[in-house]
Amino acid sequence: MQLVFIHGGPAVGKLTVARHVARLTGFRLFHNHLTVDLVGSVFEFGSEPFVRLREEIWLSTFREAARFDVSLIFTFAPEATVRTGFIQHTIDVVESLGGSVVFVELTCDEAEIERRLEDPSRGEFTKLNTLKQYRTLKDAGAFEYPSIPSSLSLDTTNAPPEESAKAIASYLNLSGD
Repeated sequence: MQLVFIHGGPAVGKLTVARHVARLTGFRLFHNHLTVDLVGSVFEFGSEPFVRLREEIWLSTFREAARFDVSLIFTFAPEATVRTGFIQHTIDVVESLGGSVVFVELTCDEAEIERRLEDPSRGEFTKLNTLKQYRTLKDAGAFEYPSIPSSLSLDTTNAPPEESAKAIASYLNLSGD
């Protein structure tokens, strides 16, 4: 089992790229907002039960996927409400069951992030989708999180999502070519 852990700030293209990676590799897509939207329908974002349940769902899903040899693509937006031990817990859970985790960082120019934030496609889930909200959260330190060591880092500023997905699949030796 492989867990492709795609991470980066808001609007860098995590879900868009992940969807293309899923098509190329056949891996299942377990993106951040499936859990955030589920838990957020009951508990306020950042509250103690929200933080605990969100992490339990993430880790339980990784554990069961590893147990049943189901490779996953996971999208993750590092931010201040995620407990700092989450990354190591992810590695421990997956590797203890014989799987591996590949961390892929997506980056993007700040001006492009700000342009993408208000794209209508961001309304599919409860994603951050206004420039004002983004700047307020950024100024408050909401996106601060310890660095995640990554095997691959891709700048999506000018790269089509298909190109970034092909680079990830190629890195995994699953390009389908």
